[in-house]
Amino acid sequence: MTDNILISGINGFVGTNLSKYLLNKKYNLYGLGRNSTQTNGIVDFIWENLERIKESQIEVIIHLAGKAHDLKNTSKETDYFAVNTELTRRLFDVFLNSAVKDFIYFSSVKAVADTVDEILSEIIIANPQTPYGRSKQQAEEYLLSKQLAVGKRLFIIRPCIIHGPGNKGNLNLLYKLVVKGIPYPLAAFDNRRSLLSVSNLCYSIERLILNKNIPGGIYNLADDEPLSTNMIIEIISETIGTKPKFWRISPKLISAMARWGDNLNLPLNSERLKKLTENYIVSNKKIKMALDINSLPISSKDGLITTIKSFGSKV
Repeated sequence: MTDNILISGINGFVGTNLSKYLLNKKYNLYGLGRNSTQTNGIVDFIWENLERIKESQIEVIIHLAGKAHDLKNTSKETDYFAVNTELTRRLFDVFLNSAVKDFIYFSSVKAVADTVDEILSEIIIANPQTPYGRSKQQAEEYLLSKQLAVGKRLFIIRPCIIHGPGNKGNLNLLYKLVVKGIPYPLAAFDNRRSLLSVSNLCYSIERLILNKNIPGGIYNLADDEPLSTNMIIEIISETIGTKPKFWRISPKLISAMARWGDNLNLPLNSERLKKLTENYIVSNKKIKMALDINSLPISSKDGLITTIKSFGSKV
């Protein structure tokens, strides 16, 4: 394997899983982070040394570093733009003036839409409403506004909710709920949403790197089958050997409780309720066509089971 790959945000959830995957495939990896040390054969740079990329033998930059959506809504709006927009611009400018061939930017489906009525595809016109979504969209606009030299490729990857070993998010909350034998109180909501196994993410990114004939562009990334939250509860219960328990409380009452949570800083707030109960289905047809596959290697259920097993007995 000859590709030398630089990963920004290498110590994060996705970066940790992706770097392990690529190291096993014998790629040479370089990590870029704010506070970095040399570990496990991965050479880490600090942001002030970005200029070194220009003189390096790096062939691919995977830009993962970013500020995630804050479910508690405590972050300043400017923080999102400083990291998700300005930092991306800075790194992309280095790419443009270097010999690096591929730039893979991890944006988000939230750069397009906060809610989805039917199915989100790459042709939908972006209209993000949150600071997080707008910061990602502005970064995309900057990348797309630049002229690429011959031989360079730009991939803008829009993943949906990513899960896997090391995941910290709503799946953890649902897991703890089931393990403790507490009935799921939002069972009255009927929803479907797309998830993304980090294993499918790693597979897809390596295939993009390997096949130099795949054209750059915008690609959604999601597992093949969307799941309802009730289905997720059932899969968690099946995985740990218990029976699923549901409470079908009035959605109006639950929504009112979530609004109280906004003011009282409770675990259930409007943002988290939306995450757990909304419909958000993402099409992955375009990337599967590019990769020349009919389905991603890990099914939605199997990927979820792997994530659940990684939680172990930690509650």
